[in-house]
Amino acid sequence: MTERIIKVGHSPDPDDAFMFYGLASEKVKLEGITIAHQLEDIQTLNMRALKGELEVTAISAHAFPYVADKYWIMATGASMGEGYGPVIVSKKYKTLEELIGKTVATPGVYTTATLLFKTFTNGISNVDIPFDQIMDRVNSGEFDAGLLIHEGQLTYQSEGFTKILDFGEFWEKRTNGLPLPLGLDVVRKDLGEDLARKLSTGLKESIHYGYTHQEESIPYAMKWGRGIDYQLGSKFVKMYVSELTIDMGEKGKQALDLLFKLGHEKGIIPFVPEVVLY
Repeated sequence: MTERIIKVGHSPDPDDAFMFYGLASEKVKLEGITIAHQLEDIQTLNMRALKGELEVTAISAHAFPYVADKYWIMATGASMGEGYGPVIVSKKYKTLEELIGKTVATPGVYTTATLLFKTFTNGISNVDIPFDQIMDRVNSGEFDAGLLIHEGQLTYQSEGFTKILDFGEFWEKRTNGLPLPLGLDVVRKDLGEDLARKLSTGLKESIHYGYTHQEESIPYAMKWGRGIDYQLGSKFVKMYVSELTIDMGEKGKQALDLLFKLGHEKGIIPFVPEVVLY
């Protein structure tokens, strides 16, 4: 039987690498399917999803309304912050009020971090730049503050930055404890429902394998740790690969609905897409 090749896009980050370890190592196999891993930064994956290039891909939650005509949301694989999320930091300022009229470096037009920034701040300008340049370019004085994603959320204090706002903390209080949807895995509709569900099940098994074989999966994930040590890398992985990642369930769906509703009300998202999980 001919193997079907399915291109799967995900970020070269410890949490994504951890999730896909089972499949990448072939410890988890999908009958009749060969997974071709495509490693790209999240903003590139968002742009590729706009064109429907990959059968399965990680995207920012913010990007989904723009690709809802092509993709379904997978119940598994989501990155959800539970009391933590993107962080605005600065070396010169300590409050949002001080940033009014200033410029913040943000990590990409379709990232959920930028959506949160535009939804919940007023009077502060932003410029989208590659996420891994934000701390350096704030440090140099080019920007007044930066919006950090990925492991920068754990390392900013050691580099002398002050936290102005953690959107995860802010969201948790504002929503009475809902998780903050940051990233999603989506599957292209033209594959059909049966294959979509098979791929979703395969990813769920891959995440489960990573959790039950951490002596293999964490060192693998740390290849993409960008200078953070094993302990910090393990902490970062477990922040964003949780029970909600295995299956976001009703709580995750409610959080997505609210994120899209608030973004639409602020005029950032063109419409509120229906959230159906596969």
